[in-house]
Amino acid sequence: MTLPWALAILSLLPLLEAQKLPCANLTATPITNATLEWISGKWFYIASAFRNPEYKQEAQAIQADFFYFTANLTEDTVLLREYQTKGDKCIYNSSYLKVQRENGSLSKYEVGREHVGYLVLLQDPRTFIFTAYPEDKQNQGLSFYTDKPEATQEQLEVFHECGPLETQLEEERNKRTEES
Repeated sequence: MTLPWALAILSLLPLLEAQKLPCANLTATPITNATLEWISGKWFYIASAFRNPEYKQEAQAIQADFFYFTANLTEDTVLLREYQTKGDKCIYNSSYLKVQRENGSLSKYEVGREHVGYLVLLQDPRTFIFTAYPEDKQNQGLSFYTDKPEATQEQLEVFHECGPLETQLEEERNKRTEES
């Protein structure tokens, strides 16, 4: 009776280890079955900051976005079913993401090019971040997701404290405030 319980707790240790720092370290950790089970479900895009011009332009066009992740533990894939609003269009996309367990990333091929997101788990289990080009200062970026359509003030504060893009985030926040 206690053996299955102990095994379940031990399988979650890597997930708990990844959640120690709120956002001081934006390094992805290896993905386990527990991680894939945890990210399976409905998620909402909240915000992003990208230096890569192509990614930045795409992110700025998003008005609303939510998606479902369904992990396939044996094939190391995640089914992505995404619903997005851009301009006056509602877009549905369904695709498979490839899981690279060792480097903590998910990727997909689009128009002959691989796009890679490194999964960063935060202290709050209702949030996560994908980083892009983490080693490339000219192109790096991050996007923030929660399990609700709107992030709490605490969740937003953690996101705004993240990584080297803090200055850019502050500038974009100020710009939006001035436009309002």
